[in-house]
Amino acid sequence: MRTCTPPSAPALAALSGPRHGGATARVYALVEGARDSSDIDRFIATRWQRGEDLPGFGHALYPDGDPRAATLLAMLRASAADAGTMRTLEAVIAAAEAASGRRPNVDFTLAAICLTHGLPPAPALAMFAAGRLAGWLAHALEQQAQGHLIRPRASYTGLQPDADADVAHD
Repeated sequence: MRTCTPPSAPALAALSGPRHGGATARVYALVEGARDSSDIDRFIATRWQRGEDLPGFGHALYPDGDPRAATLLAMLRASAADAGTMRTLEAVIAAAEAASGRRPNVDFTLAAICLTHGLPPAPALAMFAAGRLAGWLAHALEQQAQGHLIRPRASYTGLQPDADADVAHD
């Protein structure tokens, strides 16, 4: 009997890092810090000027804005979400865009959904993982049906690494 556990377990484990799985919890901390400050614009701008990141803002693949976030935010704005929390979230969005030029990404929006419904950070990660898991399982099932690994069709065209270079590995 074939199983999808081998490909899905390490994929889910990869979400435990600060960039993926930890992003929504970091968004919570950012929003809470902004909410507790006396001036949200100043709080966000100061963080950015100190060189700190703004979790939940910007995405390498979507420099003009994350379309997933835009769609989810529009739906959240149209819902009967907690008005006070929405005002805080809108102020954080405006301040982050003014300070950094970055727009909210899906991590911010998933955290926003949970914040407006009084939920802790964990469900935001669960929503992110559930969406990804469907794709990972579909990929695993496709590989099993074909009987061989599916290899990416892309070819690296950048500079080749120097074989003698001292490369740091994280």
